Amino acid sequence: MNNKREYAIGGYFGLELRDGEHYHKDAIRLNTARNCFEYILRSRQYTKVYIPYYTCKVMIEPLQKCNVDFEFYHINELLEPVEEYVLNDNEAFLYTNYYGLKQNCIENLAFRYGSNLIIDNAQAFYAKPLNSIDTFYSARKFFGVADGAYLYTDKILDEDFPQDKSYDRMSHLLKRFDVGAEFGLSDFRENDKSLIGQPIKKMSNLTAAILESIDYDNAAKQRRENYLFLDSALGKHNRIHFELNSDVVPMVYPYWSDDDSLRKRLIDNKIYVATYWPNVVEWCKPIDLECELSTHIIPLPIDQRYESGGLVKIFSVVK
Repeated sequence: MNNKREYAIGGYFGLELRDGEHYHKDAIRLNTARNCFEYILRSRQYTKVYIPYYTCKVMIEPLQKCNVDFEFYHINELLEPVEEYVLNDNEAFLYTNYYGLKQNCIENLAFRYGSNLIIDNAQAFYAKPLNSIDTFYSARKFFGVADGAYLYTDKILDEDFPQDKSYDRMSHLLKRFDVGAEFGLSDFRENDKSLIGQPIKKMSNLTAAILESIDYDNAAKQRRENYLFLDSALGKHNRIHFELNSDVVPMVYPYWSDDDSLRKRLIDNKIYVATYWPNVVEWCKPIDLECELSTHIIPLPIDQRYESGGLVKIFSVVK
């Protein structure tokens, strides 16, 4: 899918970005991951989807828009489904590749559910899609873009979607460079809100250009090195542990801590960590494992912006 536009000659300069290519160059390029999910629902015409309790609330939006029934399922401490289902042809099973570390589980689920499996790789940008398995990715979870997503499916909708525009969603990214992350936080949250209810659109030219400029090999290498550094320093104190297979590039280092003050201590030291996901506590019972996961797993940053110096600061706060 080639969305490149023809630019004017002369005049003022624009952004100067590296002329590269998309990492997912064979995928359908859309505006958001949730709209990739909606695309799948519409093209497959599913009537019911099994989804994990431990997921972001935005995943409910496409189901409601498409009037698709859904049922939650539980996961265990390995972040793998507890229940097994016998699916009808018009039913699907959605699984999240948690932190980008669950590719082996996905391969097992593909054997069980075949093409009725849907993989949410929003946290696993580098994970390879499996043949005949509908799979989608979110670019902004890994790189400095305001939107953008990739979809692999062999069920193509015969629709001409409009192209998105991203120039008015970039303020949080620009402010982070000029005045600091704190000053762009409210803009970041507004950008998140602006993506709610968006119709399916093609990826914007701006987002596509930024994503074509990224050194994906270097980013992957740095993420793996950072994960291994934190694991060597904190692994013996971590209640959850995943081996880093040679083909895996994680999003974060998931650190399960019972120290209720740790999240605030990190943020007070300008180490910003998310909560995956606050809605889970509302959906589940207090005794459910998913509540513990949402409350106690702290996703420590390991991305390509940081080398060992930044990670030493994380370690010093955590210990």
